[in-house]
Amino acid sequence: TLLEGLIIDNQQDGLFRVNRQAFVSPEIRELEQRRIFEQCWIYAGHESEVANPGDFQCRRVAGRPVILARGDDKKVRVLLNTCTHRGAFVCREQSGNTRTFQCPYHAWTFNTRGDLIGVPGEDAYSPSFDLNELRLGEAPRVESYRGFIFVCLNPAAESLVDYLAGAKEFLDLVCDQSEVGMEVVPGSQLYSIRANWKLLVENSFDGYHGLPTHQRYLNFLAETGGLDMSGKFPGKALALGNGHAVIEYEPPWGRLVARWNPSFGEAKKAEIEALYQKLTERFGKEWAYRVAQTSRNLLIFPNLIINDIMAITIRTFFPVSPDYMEVSAWALAPQDESAENRNLRLDNFLTFLGPGG
Repeated sequence: TLLEGLIIDNQQDGLFRVNRQAFVSPEIRELEQRRIFEQCWIYAGHESEVANPGDFQCRRVAGRPVILARGDDKKVRVLLNTCTHRGAFVCREQSGNTRTFQCPYHAWTFNTRGDLIGVPGEDAYSPSFDLNELRLGEAPRVESYRGFIFVCLNPAAESLVDYLAGAKEFLDLVCDQSEVGMEVVPGSQLYSIRANWKLLVENSFDGYHGLPTHQRYLNFLAETGGLDMSGKFPGKALALGNGHAVIEYEPPWGRLVARWNPSFGEAKKAEIEALYQKLTERFGKEWAYRVAQTSRNLLIFPNLIINDIMAITIRTFFPVSPDYMEVSAWALAPQDESAENRNLRLDNFLTFLGPGG
């Protein structure tokens, strides 16, 4: 009965409405946790963030504190950041490189594979004490696609590739921008929003609000780059299956992979034309055009947004309560990008895509 009448979807008359209880009800928020965040594949991080053995990143995924770590066997794992003794945080550093994680409470020590390898006073424990039974917990399922690492708390879930469905095509468009691979740039944007998490899902790929809400920024682009911002942007919105969706469009502003913007300066023009030519040689005209000349706002259900516009932003968020969410965002870039282009990319990541943009 809780969910009855929440949605009106009259496709014949073009009427779609959602009851406001979907955004404010604590009971619905609890259902979302059980039926969505504990069943779907959830983005945990990018392989470039743990490129070397011993590299780790601590963060919350689906509300749980985890350690994204590459073990000494080079395997990437998502370990639960909770000691199997008394539940304290095992790692309190946000990121780094280490051989071990040591709990600050009783100094139980784990290696980067999650194995328990050291316990003070171990000789005082009974014969039933087994270090192998007390290794760090792991996410039941961990898989990656094109460097994007996802976890799933449901051991019986479909494979990540099947879950991504039509979103794979748009992840490919992002990743094909570099011949040597993409990487997450060190540093992040961490902020919170006093709103229901589904509103940020809508906002992140809602092209309708762009011109009125961001008019000041678009005017800035027109003034500094000599761009005509008065026309419409050719584009389309697509449902990609399993709740994923995208808007793909042709923006008038510049893109570092191909489209030249006068604000980049004349020196960039030849470089950008050369990049575009190389993409065409690798993929053919049609795919190269989409990689380089179109932008995309991609939702991978439920809470991963990839905005591939002036810069590439990975944004993920989690509802702490019906009216409060925590947001994390990172910049994604080609590994072989020049320092000058990296600075331009990060300026766009901050100026437009940052929380103060």
